[in-house]
Amino acid sequence: MEISARNGLKGKVEEVTLGTVMANIHIKVEEPGVITAAITRESAEKLGLKVGDEVSAIIKSTEVIVGKEL
Repeated sequence: MEISARNGLKGKVEEVTLGTVMANIHIKVEEPGVITAAITRESAEKLGLKVGDEVSAIIKSTEVIVGKEL
């Protein structure tokens, strides 16, 4: 499967909760070991980011696309 998204988190479905219209899919992820974040230079400088810093990668998108090899 090829998609245009830069970061893909592979995992295993641990729980499926079906609602009337929506479904919640709990996915345990272990890979990839690195996430690439594209942020503004201003933000990087304001945070003073440097190699070795401990940070959190917070995903703010309103969508998570689930793909499955068929």
